[in-house]
Amino acid sequence: MNETDQSTEILEHTATSADEGARLDKVLAGAWPEQSRSRIKSLIEDGHLLQNDQTVLKMSGKVKDGDKFVLTIPPAEPALPEAEDIKLDVLYEDDDLLVINKPAGMVVHPAAGNESGTLVNALLAHCGDSLSGIGGVRRPGIVHRLDKDTSGAMVVAKNDAAHRGLSTLFSEDKDNIDRAYLAVVWGVPAKSDGEIEGNIGRSPRNRKKMTVLQSGGKHALTRYKLLQKRDDSLASLVECRLATGRTHQIRVHMSHIGHSLVCDPVYGRNKHSQKFNFETQEILNAFNKQALHARTLGFVHPNTGTFISTTAPLPDDLTALIESLNLSIEIG
Repeated sequence: MNETDQSTEILEHTATSADEGARLDKVLAGAWPEQSRSRIKSLIEDGHLLQNDQTVLKMSGKVKDGDKFVLTIPPAEPALPEAEDIKLDVLYEDDDLLVINKPAGMVVHPAAGNESGTLVNALLAHCGDSLSGIGGVRRPGIVHRLDKDTSGAMVVAKNDAAHRGLSTLFSEDKDNIDRAYLAVVWGVPAKSDGEIEGNIGRSPRNRKKMTVLQSGGKHALTRYKLLQKRDDSLASLVECRLATGRTHQIRVHMSHIGHSLVCDPVYGRNKHSQKFNFETQEILNAFNKQALHARTLGFVHPNTGTFISTTAPLPDDLTALIESLNLSIEIG
């Protein structure tokens, strides 16, 4: 047995002389006892069995010594998301769209291992049937996303026209959309403001991580501005604005210039935590996620043409982290 990815399973069997002349279903049931005959029959009828590199669609065939069988078991289809009564922090809402302040720890849409408790489950309860269907039945209304552990402002489409308009803004019309993130980073950038430009793609060393690539990947541009720094330069508060929207873009770009986000479990470590007092060390150790918040989201309304500007209040734990690092400013 082997796996092509985390969810698709491949079963293999080579028939022996003992299998000669036996029915296919009997041989395979003996070869793969963890699979029921009905399950094997269903997979065969759906074209998932190869016998000597040829697709087999019937269970009644006879087996010959040396026959090679490969059965592909596709990932189970996740159940359709259900409405769940999860309170949403709504920053703006009208008949076409709503902007919510997503909490850290909330997954945007259901997936394997996160079938409930997602933003989509909450939206189905809040909006009922009035969500755009362009994203499909498992991602209704979702125009863009935030990482699970990133908090802040997200816009959701209530109808297909709004979804199309918002999607165009995010992908093509960057002049009419404004996304500003607040990030706490280790150290202090050499320039008080600047641009970080570098293609982002999968790391060749670790496929679960993204990285800046010399060739390949997708173009990415992040603009940053230093808001405040500690006197000892151990950490600073930075505003990042996205000109593109790549996976983990801010986290990857800030790490690329040597200023990874505080507490980022993937792209940085709390390398300076031991230099702080015990109380601050406890806050750093308990935070356990990237110190990043989508603070501002502004855009031209796809229906009315007016500019909608929203600001998402910081979560309490991020505020406490910022204050513990003596980076307190008027951040709303």
